[in-house]
Amino acid sequence: MSTNVDTAQDEAVAFYDLEPHEHPPHASTMLGFWLYLMSDCLIFATLFAIYGVLGGNFAAGPSPADLFNLPLVAVSTTALLLSSITYGFAMLEMEQNKRGTTQLWLAITGLLGAVFLALTLYEFYHMIHEGAVPQRSAFLSSFFVLVGTHALHVTFGIIWLVTLMVQIGQRGLVPANQVRVQCLSMFWHFLDVIWIGVFTVVYLMGMLR
Repeated sequence: MSTNVDTAQDEAVAFYDLEPHEHPPHASTMLGFWLYLMSDCLIFATLFAIYGVLGGNFAAGPSPADLFNLPLVAVSTTALLLSSITYGFAMLEMEQNKRGTTQLWLAITGLLGAVFLALTLYEFYHMIHEGAVPQRSAFLSSFFVLVGTHALHVTFGIIWLVTLMVQIGQRGLVPANQVRVQCLSMFWHFLDVIWIGVFTVVYLMGMLR
């Protein structure tokens, strides 16, 4: 009888650890998020294809060699790649149920993401200030759409990260929050992989045009 009572109490605690109207985390959550990432892959694949077709049409306007500042882009790329490493440290700390250090590494990840986003926005500002606006040529239109879409994803990731840190601060590393951390980890690493493609195709290959 006591065993049944203890089991019932454990189930009740697990139930009340969840937010209102929230179901216990299951593998279906991770599967659903993988499906979302696959749909995002299709979006970026389309944008890469568009850039591949239109990226060489300058319409007598500036070319990548005239606009791109590779040292600046290298710094922003380094910041984003480092943020993946710091997120990995956060995951390791979460597995040991260390809420404080998990929060610390998540905060560092968010700061590195913010550095990347700020440098990207600065690049956009500089290009527009020089008259290289999206409607100037097909190259610039496809560039702004591809890089801008990635920047929007990073912005969403930072907002998600801050929200997650608040949830962890309020409720700790409960199973529901651990699933959220894992999902955001996949999203964040996905953004890094996409950016490596952008850096290679748009910036490095663009300088050779």
